[in-house]
Amino acid sequence: MPTPPERRPAPPTTHTTLRRLWTRLPRMGGRGVLKATTEALRSCLVHVAHLSLQDFRSYPAAEVALEPGVTAFVGPNGQGKTNLVEAIGYVASHGSHRAATDAPLVRHGAPRAIVRAGLVKDDRKALIELEINPGKANRARLNRSPVPRPREILGMLRTVLFAPEDLSLVKGDPGERRRFMDELLTARAPRFAGVRSDYDRVLKQRNALLKSAAAHRRSPGPEVLATLDVWDSHLARTGSELLAARLELVEALRPLAVRAYATLAPGGDAADLHYKSSLGDGELSTDRGKLADQLLAALGESRKQELDRGVSLVGPHRDELVLRLGEFPARGYASHGESWSFALGLRLAAFDLLRADGDDPVLILDDVFAELDTGRRSRLAETVAAAEQVLITAAVPADVPAELTGASYTVSDGQIVRD
Repeated sequence: MPTPPERRPAPPTTHTTLRRLWTRLPRMGGRGVLKATTEALRSCLVHVAHLSLQDFRSYPAAEVALEPGVTAFVGPNGQGKTNLVEAIGYVASHGSHRAATDAPLVRHGAPRAIVRAGLVKDDRKALIELEINPGKANRARLNRSPVPRPREILGMLRTVLFAPEDLSLVKGDPGERRRFMDELLTARAPRFAGVRSDYDRVLKQRNALLKSAAAHRRSPGPEVLATLDVWDSHLARTGSELLAARLELVEALRPLAVRAYATLAPGGDAADLHYKSSLGDGELSTDRGKLADQLLAALGESRKQELDRGVSLVGPHRDELVLRLGEFPARGYASHGESWSFALGLRLAAFDLLRADGDDPVLILDDVFAELDTGRRSRLAETVAAAEQVLITAAVPADVPAELTGASYTVSDGQIVRD
């Protein structure tokens, strides 16, 4: 696979080109609409102007008008505030920050859920519609025209979402941090949704072969070994693409995360992060060909152990993003406040990285401020206040910092009322 091109801030002349694209949208059809709209939205400041839900979580139906700047959803816990911002996050990533599968997103008793998000750039509009079908393929529409695959609209809306669940970025298992890296990769370059899917498919097939061989408890025959050679080659090829992208990502993310943590927790131990590969502790090149050769060699060296255990022991699925505070790993050593600050710092670093690509993502802060002390609350508010669009959920109005003024909705008993 080719190396992904670098994304840079749009040059001054791009504005005129995008205006022409948006003007032409009504006259285009099919893939013309998809290509032009995604190109325009991925290069500009975009905000969510309208959210419509049908049978999503607790809502039989819901309609919410939004605008740039700060919008707060305020109400007691369990009333549906997080469901609203979760739906917007789903439009951006096609996944939930609270559920591993789509089934919990569909209201009990309903066959499917539908999320519609109206996006606006310079008074030009685009409508994204996602139909969530648990156990079956989801469907997507752009400007009411069907899209061949939902992932083709990834990148049109980009969000950075921080929620209490993000403490797992610091305190949780390595899989949480791998997921963070891969979701950020996809937000920056949507083609990585396909790279991740290809790698997961190869890994699943290879693990099935290893498990079958281990179950028989005898030396595998030539046919099994030949098949394993083929899957080794596929794993090395797809794994090298994912590994190289992660290495490049961490290199770009590291200084931003260090700075964000220092802003949120001044005077404490310095934060740091580095990528730990299953290939060993040596320095790794980001050359895809060299990484593929290294992965293939490592797979060969670990083959006997993998056949004994029935599982793949080498590859990006075994890697780790190591977080440190001073001389110690953050996991297991960081206090509750330090863990919150580190998790926030990672999300703010992701926001800065996406912004450096040329546009502001929508920033979502789900029940964040209640967990922060006064100093961290104020510093976070000052940091995010200038974002193009900030969506906040809070149990009480006092949890929304004074620095973040804007529209406010009261959410109670499934009703969303503008204050």
